[in-house]
Amino acid sequence: MAIDPRELRRCLGHFATGVTVVTCEGNEVEPHGATVNAFTAVSLDPPLVLVSLDRRSRVCGLVEQRPFTVNVLEAGQRDLALHFAGSPNQDVDWIADGGSGAPALDGALAHIACIPWRHHDGGDHVLYLGQIEAFRIHEGRPLLFHAGKFHHLGDGHDPLPWDDSADSPQGQTWIPQGLLR
Repeated sequence: MAIDPRELRRCLGHFATGVTVVTCEGNEVEPHGATVNAFTAVSLDPPLVLVSLDRRSRVCGLVEQRPFTVNVLEAGQRDLALHFAGSPNQDVDWIADGGSGAPALDGALAHIACIPWRHHDGGDHVLYLGQIEAFRIHEGRPLLFHAGKFHHLGDGHDPLPWDDSADSPQGQTWIPQGLLR
């Protein structure tokens, strides 16, 4: 059975994600960036993250050989996400150094500064592992992506308690406190 790429994309879009922009120095004067929702933490030792970049994007060939920053976007940065997704719509406020020598976006919820660690073939994408050199966290609410649309948590969201005992040296089993009733 052949898989319809449009229907597969629609199906995969039901996994809600945060929205990031991967930025790095370009070959010209301006830094470059690409909106990415395929981003994940990989390892704490060494500290690694993974981003999946479309082979056709300008950033794809650049991050293989130079530092890059993963900018986690804030709920009010929808237009910035669109800007780096191929619909330029604004002037961009840059932070000259996100921590590894790569530029970062002003106003993001988090900046994760990386140096290239490894890359792997991912079909029409390339999977880049970056070793984290520095990071910054800022207050705010995340910009989310689900079913082809941007979303935000809003003021009425009710977060579930988190039991982080799995991160303890004893290695206890993680069970969300909200499920223990």
